[in-house]
Amino acid sequence: MAEANGPREACGVFGVFAPGEDVARLTFFGLYALQHRGQESAGIATSDGRRIWVQRRMGLVSAAFTEEDLRELRGHIAIGHTRYSTTGSSVPINAGPFVVGSGDETIAVSHNGNLVNGESLRAELQAEGVVLESTTDTEALAWTILRAAGRDWPERIRAAMSRLVGAYSLAILTCDALIAVRDPLGIRPLCLGRLDSGWVVASETCALATIGADFVREIEPGEIVVIDERGVTSYPAPEFSPEQAMCVFEFIYFARPDSAIMGQRLHVVRQRMGAELWREHPADADLVVPLPDSAVPAAIGYSLASGIPYAEALIKNRYIGRTFIQPDQRLREQGVRLKFNALPEVLAGKRVVLVDDTIVRGTTSRPIVELLKQAGAREVHMRVHSPPIKWPCYLGVDMATRDELIAAHLSVEEIGKAIGADSIGYLSLEGLFRAIGLPRNRFCAACLTGHYPVPIPPEQFERRLGRRSALAAAGT
Repeated sequence: MAEANGPREACGVFGVFAPGEDVARLTFFGLYALQHRGQESAGIATSDGRRIWVQRRMGLVSAAFTEEDLRELRGHIAIGHTRYSTTGSSVPINAGPFVVGSGDETIAVSHNGNLVNGESLRAELQAEGVVLESTTDTEALAWTILRAAGRDWPERIRAAMSRLVGAYSLAILTCDALIAVRDPLGIRPLCLGRLDSGWVVASETCALATIGADFVREIEPGEIVVIDERGVTSYPAPEFSPEQAMCVFEFIYFARPDSAIMGQRLHVVRQRMGAELWREHPADADLVVPLPDSAVPAAIGYSLASGIPYAEALIKNRYIGRTFIQPDQRLREQGVRLKFNALPEVLAGKRVVLVDDTIVRGTTSRPIVELLKQAGAREVHMRVHSPPIKWPCYLGVDMATRDELIAAHLSVEEIGKAIGADSIGYLSLEGLFRAIGLPRNRFCAACLTGHYPVPIPPEQFERRLGRRSALAAAGT
């Protein structure tokens, strides 16, 4: 993706039940595979059947844990969490997993998603005397489960689910069980895997492969799966609904290309997006160049469909985003050069198709186009393998306010002029779903259409619109 401040996923969750295994270490490497889903903090909670240990720190997985930390995380059950904040600021107290309760009534929760009624749940809990330590909706979610009525954890979780509105894929740790939960619309992914010695749940199948687990199946929308010493017990959603709302951006950008979701390998799906993009927006060009790394599969698909040679002409510094040292003014003025270098020998005199997955604010696309031209490209034709993003997300993605979204206020032609491209083309919504190959009613595409799968509270809706859009919506 061209924009460092573009859409960012909320979190990755992982869990393992494996007696005799070093579950903390397995969870560490599972989180390592899910690092792309959150880079602000990481945490692991474990249980030995009697008590729960937890370790949470800010930063990347590789920096958050030491060998000593992993040795102290005892037991045969573990859950883990990588976080990017959408509700609650990026501070240590908001890092997951969250542990609430005491004694046998203790649970730890890792959460991927966002509750649109999180603020009202927090207010209710505080009115009932619950002291909340964080500003994140996950803590409110955990307390809602803990305080729900029921004879056992599945009943209590089901009761709590009736009060949760929004996106949530959960890995829950009790003293003696690992529990996986997915919201009734299936907005965020969650899958089940098998180890020789136990079971694994994860946001994506790539995490299963990393630790040598075999993919079994996806957790179904609305399903609760309990894994304990008796094995795996499923509690399906009480009512089947043909309407689902998997986030379409999992297919476009968020999930790793080697993961599979809904039976589709994402690298292959993204190649098909590139091929559809060529059919809708061909270009007379010499090279197809991806914006590394997320647009590589689509650029390959565009190249194969068009016959235009594929070339790597932008080299990404994959570590520049991992430093907390701020550049000085001279380096800030260099902009994208901190993150990308162009190859003049590849670009000189060439007409280039530049493939990207999205254009969000447009603030980085123009410098990228300029970088290619300064390196010798004669023409740059921008091709985007998603439709224009026109609306904010309320379900676990930091998508910016509507005022900040360039496609909410400019036509496609105007966007092309604003970023300095010789031409521009976006994949259509119809082309996107042709490439995915699954029914449109199984997806949430609200950021593309403005049609949300759950009601959004008015105060949240206006907050994410931004001032200009809110005034326009009010007819002012």
